[in-house]
Amino acid sequence: MNLPEPKLVWVTDLTVHLDPIRAMGQGRAGGRRIIPIVGGTMDGPQLKGRILNVGADWQTIFADGLAELDTRYALETHDGATIEIVNYGFRHGPQEVIAAIARGEDVAPDSYYMRTHARLETGDSRYGWVNRTLFVGVGARKEQSVLMRLYALM
Repeated sequence: MNLPEPKLVWVTDLTVHLDPIRAMGQGRAGGRRIIPIVGGTMDGPQLKGRILNVGADWQTIFADGLAELDTRYALETHDGATIEIVNYGFRHGPQEVIAAIARGEDVAPDSYYMRTHARLETGDSRYGWVNRTLFVGVGARKEQSVLMRLYALM
């Protein structure tokens, strides 16, 4: 069978600004917390604009240190389109690296795993292609922000 080989195409870089973590305590599956998303920027070859002060990351931290990332927030393009992003993924790594991240220290993004898959949706026809495209991301956690590079899966 001659199926096409998938490829990744860089779409944009997101700098997501965060409010302080709001711990919820122990849930059914693990430690629960909410991290409000309060703004930021997006800049890349296919999407440019800002991140709106709307949304949050609803995390579960499992006993083995795995962080399940479950975010929903809104993007506004440089020309006024609103795009919803739902981004789901995992962050994990060596215990000392995850502990350094928790203390707000800057660690090398390649020293741990932070990967996501994202669904984007808009009603703006100029960006209708996002409704029909699968996205994956690689990220890094900073003290009060997350850096995320989104790729279209082609």
